[in-house]
Amino acid sequence: MPTDHERRAHTDRIVDELLNSLRRHDMRAFADQWAPDGVMEFPFAPPGYRVLRSRAEVWDYVKDYGSVIRLDSITEGARHHTLDPATVVLEFSAEGVALQTGSEYRMGYISVITTGPEGIVHYKDYWNSLAAAVALGGVDAVMTAFGQDRNV
Repeated sequence: MPTDHERRAHTDRIVDELLNSLRRHDMRAFADQWAPDGVMEFPFAPPGYRVLRSRAEVWDYVKDYGSVIRLDSITEGARHHTLDPATVVLEFSAEGVALQTGSEYRMGYISVITTGPEGIVHYKDYWNSLAAAVALGGVDAVMTAFGQDRNV
């Protein structure tokens, strides 16, 4: 059984790779950080935004990200370790351009990430859906860009 130190180091490696994959624009590597049945949810998203319930669903969600937003920089603001060595609270920001509108994309994120032996088991993405809507051209544009069903 891994020690708390080993579990925390494992979690930090996953978070490092997650951020680096965004910096490299490698969304396959981003999705590969999830456990096969890992969950990603968006508590501040518009109504109807789905919860992703597997690595495959995360990949489907992010695979076209580069055609929606050009990321120019990803900056880690803070990483807060919790009492659970498998859980981290990550503050980071992204800057770039929303490609459909040409608008500046500046987003601050707070993510609560819990890992297991196979990768991320739970990821809560607290992003500003209003800021995304402004950059992308409205709530419907956000929903369409990320394959969301408005009829849920």
